[in-house]
Amino acid sequence: MAATPVPHPPAPEAPVLLLIGSGDRRYREYIVAAVSRHFRLWLLDAHEPSWQLPYVEGSSLLDTKDVDALRAEAERVVRRLPVAGVFTYDESLVHAAALLAEALGLPGSAPDAVLACRDKATTRARLTAAGVPQPACTPVSTAAEARAAADATGYPVVVKARGLAGSLGVVRADHGDAVEAAFAAAGSADWPGVPRYEADVLVEEYLTGPEISVDAVVVDGVCTPLVVARKQVGMDPYFEETGHTVDAADPLLRDAGLLEQLQHIHKALGFEHGATHTEFKLTPKGPRLVEINARLGGDFIPLIGMLATGTDPAVAAASVAAGLTPDTAPKTRRTAAIRFLYPEHDCEAVEVTVRSDLFGPTVHSAVATAGPGTRLALPPKAYMNRYGYVIAVGEEHAQVTADADAAPTLIELRSRPLAD
Repeated sequence: MAATPVPHPPAPEAPVLLLIGSGDRRYREYIVAAVSRHFRLWLLDAHEPSWQLPYVEGSSLLDTKDVDALRAEAERVVRRLPVAGVFTYDESLVHAAALLAEALGLPGSAPDAVLACRDKATTRARLTAAGVPQPACTPVSTAAEARAAADATGYPVVVKARGLAGSLGVVRADHGDAVEAAFAAAGSADWPGVPRYEADVLVEEYLTGPEISVDAVVVDGVCTPLVVARKQVGMDPYFEETGHTVDAADPLLRDAGLLEQLQHIHKALGFEHGATHTEFKLTPKGPRLVEINARLGGDFIPLIGMLATGTDPAVAAASVAAGLTPDTAPKTRRTAAIRFLYPEHDCEAVEVTVRSDLFGPTVHSAVATAGPGTRLALPPKAYMNRYGYVIAVGEEHAQVTADADAAPTLIELRSRPLAD
């Protein structure tokens, strides 16, 4: 089981951060808890706070997508407290946070640079113009346009939603007849607060090779990687994220080619200050960008990064948001891994049981995220419908990955088929 974070109030003189949004407690409390040990937080959220209250100095309830309302409320808080920065980890709020930081004269990247990260078509266009190797990419608005783009690109192709993250609405199409279904899946994928575009779907050249992500902080244009996570995906032809492994001694942290490209990407997009989560495929021709996000990684990547390195990416990102020099030096050299559990078919959970009696020596936590009655539908009906996860951490890489890979035996799902 996972331990509930214990609030540790920061010093009275600690800098104040405006926290924009807070999200799902199951996946986000660890970030709020970690940052609240170093900063006083004022929460600006669209939902009445509950679990957040022990970690924050105060809160304001408002529409976080309304930039004018955000600014008016932030200015009220600034008149009372010494606000040092604006912080968010929510993909749908990164642009609003950038606009707010700019309006208040606080640290952050230009809103245009943040938008260039959010819009995958703009990302591709700017990087291609800057000479960064890119897969072929065509924005489309109809299934017929998607078929034509795929025929021109050559199969297989990846069809993806233009503005989403977390592999939502990402589908591989191996031939022309599969493109229409892939276009429908990409076009129908949605997430609250994510903008839509006239040409809302991208058809891209398929990249081969393992996939990684790099969580980094950027200060005055200098990009410092903190965590390299090696990703596992499943549910072919979809790209549902099923796990991540972080090795504090990963040689990619010192790979000159990867680091040079990472720096070049940030420079070309104009991203000069903040935290980013950048995904690559390690192709036979070298690293190729999958996407870049102007925020911390999701899926507990900052947590397993901290468990592996002893340095917390969430605290580093918050420090950059406050205009402070972040601590980026690793303190430990361990491996940490997480595995997410999905049902074999669409179902309704009846019971989810954590088998602590079967834990291997490096199991850090095993958490059931679905309760009785939870509907668990798979792509393309739904995404990220997990019933649990297991985290392992230790000195021996092989033992950690073995214990993490045993996740299906450590959390048992009893279910019944969905009625519909």
